[in-house]
Amino acid sequence: MTRALLIIDVQPDFCEGGSLGVPGGHTVAAAIAADVATRRGSYSAVVTTQDWHIDPGSHFSDTPDFIDSWPVHCVAGTAGAALHPRIAGLPVDAHFAKGRFSAAYSGFEARELVASAPLEDESGPLLEQWLKDRGINAVDVVGIATDHCVRATALDAAAAGFDTTVITPLTAAVSPENLPQVYTTLREAGVTVLTLG
Repeated sequence: MTRALLIIDVQPDFCEGGSLGVPGGHTVAAAIAADVATRRGSYSAVVTTQDWHIDPGSHFSDTPDFIDSWPVHCVAGTAGAALHPRIAGLPVDAHFAKGRFSAAYSGFEARELVASAPLEDESGPLLEQWLKDRGINAVDVVGIATDHCVRATALDAAAAGFDTTVITPLTAAVSPENLPQVYTTLREAGVTVLTLG
């Protein structure tokens, strides 16, 4: 198998102190960085995704329901939308941005982010095509949040034919009490769920 690591949405706004902070976000960022430092050679590619919102419509709300609408977060070009400092310095092959003008949970909705391009540019390849162009047929998924964007990315990866694994110690959840159902959903879709113990 030719395997890639997908680092999903490890951004300051999704870590403690951010506008939509997830408990354990900073710890997960450090753990992912340590894992990449020791296992980078086992991956043919390492990529990141970022929420990169410009005008995502009803995804932003002053009265969010935390299901379909959320407080303002990860506004394109802001510090909160940047990669977490522990992730920003990693040897990464490509960065992908999603959600410029709509809600976007899955990394497979993301297009390659070119640093020199305008914030609103959506001309880069989608993640699925980028991976397939490089002969990738297996992915490990890590990042934030287990029960939202990690889940959506893993489900889309499996549906697209990738051998898909979620490494749960390298994820953080918005609602940890929901994780048993999340893991069941992933396994039923053919995703391998690696947990502690």
